[in-house]
Amino acid sequence: VSTSHLQLAAFALGTVGWILCTVSMGIVEWRVWHVDNTTIISSGIAWVGIWKVCFISYLHVSPGYKEQFCHKFSGYDSSIPHEIYAAQGLLLIAMFMGLLGLTATIFALRNVCMGITHKTLITRFFLVGGFFYVFAGLCVLIPVSWNFYSITHNQSIAFPPSSYMPSSPAAQEAGAAIPIGIVAVILLLLSGTFSLSYRLPVTANTITK
Repeated sequence: VSTSHLQLAAFALGTVGWILCTVSMGIVEWRVWHVDNTTIISSGIAWVGIWKVCFISYLHVSPGYKEQFCHKFSGYDSSIPHEIYAAQGLLLIAMFMGLLGLTATIFALRNVCMGITHKTLITRFFLVGGFFYVFAGLCVLIPVSWNFYSITHNQSIAFPPSSYMPSSPAAQEAGAAIPIGIVAVILLLLSGTFSLSYRLPVTANTITK
């Protein structure tokens, strides 16, 4: 147990990183668009996520909604940029990989705490968990960096007419999902590094099976 403190920290960091990855995938505030025409977008601000775009409207533009209108992206929206569709797939993969990393780490820590002598098996599960953490971190890093690049260059999006969105904003800025994703990347990569650093304790009574 005394040799696995870093791996215990890896589990804690990986858990928080995985949760933040899931949060960033679910919230809509990836890009914050500021628009000049407030006829429909009453507040002048729209939130562009990887699954949908939302804004506040005092017009009754959608059945069942009085103020907030949301348009969900579909596979038929060919005008949606590649970085948004890439974020959808990569974040789903990251969530799955992170879950596998947590499972492998839990199994290894369980064996360590119970004093099970299959030390080679323990090492392998720490290594597998570390690989999954690193892979999950990279899967989050790519869409976060790609979308942040698009934000800093104020790139436009040719939304379909049904979204009531202009193709270009007056200005745009990073929403809450971007810093959340960055923190998730840091935690997942750290947890992967800690898991991969595990080494078997060398003692005269070490039994390796």
